[in-house]
Amino acid sequence: MVYSYTEKKRIRKDFGKRPQVLDVPYLLSIQLDSFQKFIEQDPEGQYGLEAAFRSVFPIQSYSGNSELQYVSYRLGEPVFDVKECQIRGVTYSAPLRVKLRLVIYEREAPEGTVKDIKEQEVYMGEIPLMTDNGTFVINGTERVIVSQLHRSPGVFFDSDKGKTHSSGKVLYNARIIPYRGSWLDFEFDPKDNLFVRIDRRRKLPATIILRALNYTTEQILDLFFEKVVFEIRDNKLQMELIPERLRGETASFDIEANGKVYVEKGRRITARHIRQLEKDDIKHIEVPVEYIAGKVAAKDYIDEATGELICPANMELSLDLLAKLSPVWPQAYRNAVHQRSGPRPVHL
Repeated sequence: MVYSYTEKKRIRKDFGKRPQVLDVPYLLSIQLDSFQKFIEQDPEGQYGLEAAFRSVFPIQSYSGNSELQYVSYRLGEPVFDVKECQIRGVTYSAPLRVKLRLVIYEREAPEGTVKDIKEQEVYMGEIPLMTDNGTFVINGTERVIVSQLHRSPGVFFDSDKGKTHSSGKVLYNARIIPYRGSWLDFEFDPKDNLFVRIDRRRKLPATIILRALNYTTEQILDLFFEKVVFEIRDNKLQMELIPERLRGETASFDIEANGKVYVEKGRRITARHIRQLEKDDIKHIEVPVEYIAGKVAAKDYIDEATGELICPANMELSLDLLAKLSPVWPQAYRNAVHQRSGPRPVHL
């Protein structure tokens, strides 16, 4: 005769035409066995708390003179039983105590020479315990654990499909999901400024992350921007020509070389002009000083005679600043000025 799994053990009557081949399994056994496997000590360290502690320890100091090792753990007895926790409105849990070993090594002795060893049991917190019903009592309320979806670790790229901003501009974003740790969200705003969020919190300039990774202003400009190299030749300012970068722009001066005018002032630079410049192997063209005004310096310019910093990297170049740079430029043969659209420098 089949009985129910409730406390009253009522008889279950079967009105089916087919005979019952297998009994209904005890469904709570999955949760109970899984939790028991989680809290009990595993000598091999493949499951539960034992595997978690072994994945973190040992922890070494930055100098390498000391090491914190994991020895074992134990769970104490709960202070109150399930009914008492429900009445008092507290969590049904047991104290978790971990035995740790601190190993201190000799500084000047050969590597691995132990100076002192200390062992101590440390209170790590409370571990909620599962009741016989497969539930947890949290703050006096009986709760169950339900499965939820978890994003796979990796890098994911997405866009808002032009629905965020009123202009309809498509804003792209990227999300870095680690196996363990904080999420990083990179996103553009309508002005093409790049920002970062840590764990979906306040929006910060992306350069703060790069600064934290010890990147300098020059290195950041090298990563994200192209450069235009200017040189002083025969007291004339010449620019290293990369024809592909000029496609689609409107010439602000006559682009000429070897006495031949390739693009007249005010004309748009087309693919035909690019092919002609590449065919004639034009590497440098003469440019007026005003062409540099409004661009951004990609390096620090220092007066070698006095050691004075005349122009720091990422500073917008003006005609007055170019006048100060004029005695410095012949000293440095190659001078890179960052090329970017817009009159303002990038704030780093």
